[in-house]
Amino acid sequence: MEIDLPEVIADVKAAFDRYEQALVSNDVAVLGELFRKDPRTLRYGIGENLYGYEAISGFRAARSPVGLNRRTAKTVITSYGRDTAVASTLFYRDTAPGKVGRQMQTWIRFPEGWRVVAAHVSVIDEPKEIA
Repeated sequence: MEIDLPEVIADVKAAFDRYEQALVSNDVAVLGELFRKDPRTLRYGIGENLYGYEAISGFRAARSPVGLNRRTAKTVITSYGRDTAVASTLFYRDTAPGKVGRQMQTWIRFPEGWRVVAAHVSVIDEPKEIA
């Protein structure tokens, strides 16, 4: 298996960047497009466990568009072959000082393009840096 093929990393990074822009601008249509429309797609959020595309899209439609701005750091995208990748990132919100968010997404290439099939989001206290 080929890991971290440059063209695959570039494709997934473009999809990930598109997702991030849609997330902070509350573009529900793009967010819906980038998750696989399948009952097996899942998203574990900060305060919710969403099983299936319908639950995920329902959550997105009901979510408040206020306070979505964030900045990401230490984003790592790893590809496994030509059709699977994992994107991991940290995120920070000015509204949550001292906290760090963690997000992981499993992306699969389907005929219609790259789609998230599993996602996990959590927030923890920001760890103290070790010198």
